[in-house]
Amino acid sequence: MNYNWDWGVFFKSTGVGSEIYLDWYLTGLGWTIAIAIVAWIIALTLGSILGVMRTVPNRIVSGIATCYVELFRNVPLLVQLFIWYFLVPDLLPQNLQDWYKQDLNPTTSAFLSVVVCLGLFTTARVCEQVRTGIQALPKGQEAAARAMGFKLPQIYWNVLLPQAYRIIIPPLTSEFLNVFKNTSVASLIGLMELLAQTKQTAEFSANLFEAFTLATLIYFTLNMSLMLLMRGVEKKVAVPGLISVGGK
Repeated sequence: MNYNWDWGVFFKSTGVGSEIYLDWYLTGLGWTIAIAIVAWIIALTLGSILGVMRTVPNRIVSGIATCYVELFRNVPLLVQLFIWYFLVPDLLPQNLQDWYKQDLNPTTSAFLSVVVCLGLFTTARVCEQVRTGIQALPKGQEAAARAMGFKLPQIYWNVLLPQAYRIIIPPLTSEFLNVFKNTSVASLIGLMELLAQTKQTAEFSANLFEAFTLATLIYFTLNMSLMLLMRGVEKKVAVPGLISVGGK
């Protein structure tokens, strides 16, 4: 294929004010990072709570967590996004509907919808990772804690969770990376994150290959940086004899 690459296109004017195409990418990257971080905070917090609920010796409590996981894990992310953006606002009380639809900036309402959707969707996956980590620990850990007089909340907070998190850092890292990649669904409800800005750049500049090549490099660099960071964290918190780090 005889194609003349033009990497200088990113420094050309967009025709919108004084912006250049690279500015669009930086704006999109900012939205992508913001969505991913807020969604991950929601997912890690709720996922940890539900993961504990899945392992407590109470069928009602564990059953509630199980129902949540099965519901959110088995409904496609796009379907959930459209429900949160188009349906849920109409189910709110009238005053909240007016606030959401009329008072909020459309970008803000789209941001809220996508972070809630992505956060709750990822919560189900984090829950299963936390549950697996807790159940992977030797039964003697809980028994020893009970023998020392620890109550159930103390057992989880001081004994089980600190060790479980160390075990599940690799799968949690994968989920964190998936959150960044899944932010691309936000473009479907008009939020100008990285993918949306890439498509806009391709349409305005007619440089399709350059636009998507740069987006690919940004996603790859971002995810590789996060993966290397989490590998360092994994090695730092590893417990000798409990966790194998780096295949050793």
